[in-house]
Amino acid sequence: MYQFDYKRAESLDQAVQLANNGGQWLAGGQTMLASMKQRLMQPETVVDLAGLTDLAGIREANGAIVIGAMTRHQAVATDPLVTSKIAGLAALAAGIGDKQVRAMGTLGGSIANNDPAACYPSAVLALNATVTTNQRDISADDFFQGLYATALEPGELVTAVTFPVPQMAAYAKFKQPASRYALVGVFVAKTAQGVRVAITGAGNGVFRHAGLESVLDASFTPEAVEGVTIDASDLSGDLHASPEYRAALIKIQTQRAVNQALGQGG
Repeated sequence: MYQFDYKRAESLDQAVQLANNGGQWLAGGQTMLASMKQRLMQPETVVDLAGLTDLAGIREANGAIVIGAMTRHQAVATDPLVTSKIAGLAALAAGIGDKQVRAMGTLGGSIANNDPAACYPSAVLALNATVTTNQRDISADDFFQGLYATALEPGELVTAVTFPVPQMAAYAKFKQPASRYALVGVFVAKTAQGVRVAITGAGNGVFRHAGLESVLDASFTPEAVEGVTIDASDLSGDLHASPEYRAALIKIQTQRAVNQALGQGG
């Protein structure tokens, strides 16, 4: 590590002001602290958001679940409102990292970082959530823009995410055993407007798959997925898995997610 200034923001306005003066926001720190240790990030000032308690919490509003950006993963995993209304989201949170990561990691930090193998972006995209910042509301389809890229502008901080309650939803993840990130993760949500399928870990960022959505719209069953061709040409390949292996995993994890959504295990 290296020398830097540490500031603990006491209000949202102060957090934004410190960031506009060159500070770097710290939410849970899962990615940021590791990057600082490796000198991949070298902020002169770290602005801790942990004191912004008004950005944490879970509530129901207009039939949707609103989760504050500073809500920890463990809180999402165990909250009665989430487990009863969107069990797939609670299960996703329960499978992130380990106990230490879940105790410190935050929803807002995860989606703002937009790691291509992070779990939360798939839930936000599949559930057609709305990301609220200190400046505006952003739809999930517009928020994620590729590798570590989002629609956030400088000085724009995620404050909450609003999740519409689906008819059925589930998340299935094949873990990379060392990091516990998704080698491939698939979140499937059946809504009144149709089925949405969001995939993480397989490309340069979270993405939807029109072919899977189409067949599941017609028949929300694991068998419907069998006939879908997953193009491996745009998928990631690395020492953990080839693009072709990830393509095969997408189909398997989609079937598992549908099974879970139907209450059939998997």
